[in-house]
Amino acid sequence: MAGKGDSVRTIFFALGANFAIFAAKAVAAFITGSGAMLAEAVHSLADCGNQGLLLLGIKRARLPASPDYPLGHGKEIYFWSFLVALMLFSVGGMFSLYEGWHKLHDPVPLRYPWIAIGVLVFGIAAESVSMRACLVEVAKARGDQSLWRWFRDSRQAELLVIFGEDLAALLGLAFALAAVALTLATGDPLYDAIGTVGIGVLLIVVAVFIAVEVKAMLIGQSVDSGTRAAIQAFIEARPEVKQVFNLITLQLGNDILVSVKAELTDPNAPTYANVQHINATERALKAHFPDVKWCFFEPDDTA
Repeated sequence: MAGKGDSVRTIFFALGANFAIFAAKAVAAFITGSGAMLAEAVHSLADCGNQGLLLLGIKRARLPASPDYPLGHGKEIYFWSFLVALMLFSVGGMFSLYEGWHKLHDPVPLRYPWIAIGVLVFGIAAESVSMRACLVEVAKARGDQSLWRWFRDSRQAELLVIFGEDLAALLGLAFALAAVALTLATGDPLYDAIGTVGIGVLLIVVAVFIAVEVKAMLIGQSVDSGTRAAIQAFIEARPEVKQVFNLITLQLGNDILVSVKAELTDPNAPTYANVQHINATERALKAHFPDVKWCFFEPDDTA
């Protein structure tokens, strides 16, 4: 898993790129009257707000545990990430559909289409820089997994959201560029309207995929299967443990909770000795898996 600092750096890359792209798109949309360009400007502005929400979520997730929140605030990042998905769906996707529908029924000829094309090419270049920074962190987290498998299995909500946003932004820019180019080539503003609708559909689809993944984390998801298997194998290999009956894990932002029910090697040993054995196992587990913040060990002799 990429570290917290890595995620923050990736978010700032995306924020800088999206703000520069928004400013360029907004000016171009005003000059050209392109619906696809306006939809893309709103999309970039929404992305800037989304990155602000992610930064707030990361800050809130670092708050310490308290009597009211004994397991800390780690899951706050999931709440703010879910809000980002809703913003992408409504402000980005639904606005683009509305604008496209309006342009389909009342086509407006493009003015200065070469300006729109230049801005879109600049946007693709800037967004590619952000996407590259994101993919560097994704590569650290996914190992030898495919991107799709990582997307489904990842528990790092902020990185997952940035990846989805950057992917939607690049594809949206490509849609807008194709729409403006076809409008320029044919003189028919209908292509610009169709491109605007396509951008809206794209944003809604990406938002739904992000929301589904973040919702699972928000409800309470275990660690990924590979980490869970590694934790179980580590506990079973400890000399103090004879066998593991049950293992429950819970991902809480960047922290992990582990609850284990296991039989000790010598259950008839004095209570003090077994307490020492349990403490040794817990210390070793936290040292080997630094993200494990809470560990609850229940000794038993039956499942």
